[in-house]
Amino acid sequence: MPFIPHSENDIKAMLATIGVADIEQLFAEIPAHLRVKNLPPVPESLTEMELGRLMRTRAQQDSGLLCFMGAGAYEHHVPAAVWSLVSRGEFMTAYTPYQAEASQGTLQLLYEYQTMMASLMGLDVSNASMYDGATALAEAILMAVRLNRKNKTNRILLPKTIHPFYRQVVKTIVSQQGVEIIDVPFDKTTGRVSLAALEKIVKEDITALVVPQPNFFGVLEEVDVLTDLAHANNALTIAVVNPLAMALLKAPGQWGASGADIACGEGQPLGVPLASGGPYYGFLCCKKELVRQLPGRVVGRTVDSEGKQGFVLTIQAREQHIRRAKATSNICTNQGLLVTASTIYMSLMGPKGLRQVALVCHHMMQLLKEKLMTVPGIELVFQTPCFHEFVIRLPKPVEQVLREFAELKIQAGFSLRPAYPELGECLLVCATETKTPEDIEKFVTLFTAVLSSNGHNIKEKNDVRTCL
Repeated sequence: MPFIPHSENDIKAMLATIGVADIEQLFAEIPAHLRVKNLPPVPESLTEMELGRLMRTRAQQDSGLLCFMGAGAYEHHVPAAVWSLVSRGEFMTAYTPYQAEASQGTLQLLYEYQTMMASLMGLDVSNASMYDGATALAEAILMAVRLNRKNKTNRILLPKTIHPFYRQVVKTIVSQQGVEIIDVPFDKTTGRVSLAALEKIVKEDITALVVPQPNFFGVLEEVDVLTDLAHANNALTIAVVNPLAMALLKAPGQWGASGADIACGEGQPLGVPLASGGPYYGFLCCKKELVRQLPGRVVGRTVDSEGKQGFVLTIQAREQHIRRAKATSNICTNQGLLVTASTIYMSLMGPKGLRQVALVCHHMMQLLKEKLMTVPGIELVFQTPCFHEFVIRLPKPVEQVLREFAELKIQAGFSLRPAYPELGECLLVCATETKTPEDIEKFVTLFTAVLSSNGHNIKEKNDVRTCL
C-alpha cells in the first residue's frame, strides 16, 4: 500500500469535522511526563540508502552484548530450524484461521501447540495464545471471577513476588471491572510469599490466589502449601509460571492435593528471541471442567463426513471477541506466529531436551551465584532454592553499577530498587544455557573492578582491566 501524505488543508478539514482545534488535542489524555516533545535522533527524511545506513548503525548498538538480565525475558539458544520454518510464507503471512477449510495446516499446528502446552502444565486444556504474560494473568483473574460466582467479593490475592510489571498491568485491566486486588507481602528472609500474612488474609472471602513459580526473585515458592490453602478456603489457584522451568519442576496440575486450576505465563522462553522486548505471547491453560470460561481461541480435532481427520476452532465463536463488555476477552490478540515458533521449538527439543536445557540453566545460575559470592561487598539476599536468577545486594548504588557495566557492553541485571525499595541496593541477575564458564568468569572479574572503581569508567584492553 503506498504512503499518501495529507496536505495541510486535508488536516484542517478533518480537525474541523471532528471539532478539534489542533492535532495536539487528540493526545491530551496522555500524561505530560510520558510525552516526547521531539525526537532529535530521528531525521525528517532520508533516502533509501541513507535510511539503510542509519538502521545498520542503530542495530550495532544492540550487538555484542553479554546479557545477565532476566526478569521475565530470557536469552536462550533458538535452533536455526525454528525461525527458518516460521519465516516460510505459509506461516509468516497466515491469517487467523476462521475458515477451517482453508486453514488446516495452521489449525493442526495450533492443536499440536495446545497439546504440548497442556502436557507441560499438567492440565487438560490450553488455548491458542494470548497477547503476553502480563495480560494472560489479567485474563486468568477475570476467568477466575467468572468461575467462582458463589464468592461475591471478587477479591484476588496477588503476591508481591509476582513480576511488578505484571501487577501493574493486572491492576490497570481489572480495576474497572469490580475486582479487588489484595497484595500479599513476602518474607524478607526467604523471598517467598509470607505464609503468616497469607493465613490472616485468606480467612476473609477470596475468589482466587495467584501463585508464581519461580517467583520474580527467581525463588521457588511453596506451591503445594499455597494451592491447598487456597482450595481449603474455597478459592481457585492461578499459577504464573516459567514454561521452561516446568520441564524440570512440578507441573501446576500436580500442585497440592488437586492441582492448580489455571496456569498462565509468558511463552517467550520457548523459541522466541529477546528481540529488544517483543513481540512475545502469553499462554493460558486450565482444567477441563473450566474450559467454557477460557478466553482466546481453542482448536479442536474432529472428523468430516467422510471420516477424515480435520481441525476447527471450537467452543467459542468469532463474535465473542467483538462483544465489548459481554465478551469473554477483549485482548486475546492472535500471536500465532510466536506460537508457531514455540511449537517447532518444543517439537525439536522434546521433553528430554527441554529438561536438559532447564538443567543447564540451573547449573550456570548456581555457578554464577558461587562465583559472585567471592566478590568483596556482594551479599546474597535470599538463601532459598532458585531457578534462572537470584538477588544480590551491592555496596554501591545499583544504577551506577549498571551504567558502568553498560559501557562495557554487559547487561548486568535488573535493578530492584524502583519496585522493591525496601530491599536497598539490590540487583536481580540471571544465567541461562547461553552462558559459558568463561562468560561468568569475565563478569565476576569485571564486577570486582566495578565495585572498586569509585565511579571511574572501566575499560578492557588486551584482557587487562583498568580504571580510568
